[in-house]
Amino acid sequence: MYTFFSVTQVIVSVVLIFLVLLHSGKDAGLSGAFGIGGGGSSIGGGSMVEQNLDRATIFFAIVFVVNTFILLKI
Repeated sequence: MYTFFSVTQVIVSVVLIFLVLLHSGKDAGLSGAFGIGGGGSSIGGGSMVEQNLDRATIFFAIVFVVNTFILLKI
């Protein structure tokens, strides 16, 4: 059981690092390289992508914290 949660922790950590790097700072970051959040779109697609990126980052951060507590209790 410990091995499962340890492997999950590593995978979630890598995904979380990738998601944080995708966030754009002040017109900088890796998200500009992939076309995410490329300014104000007339349809609003950029803001929807940024919103989904925020939600995914929060979700994986919560999974990371919960998994950390589980690993501490095992």
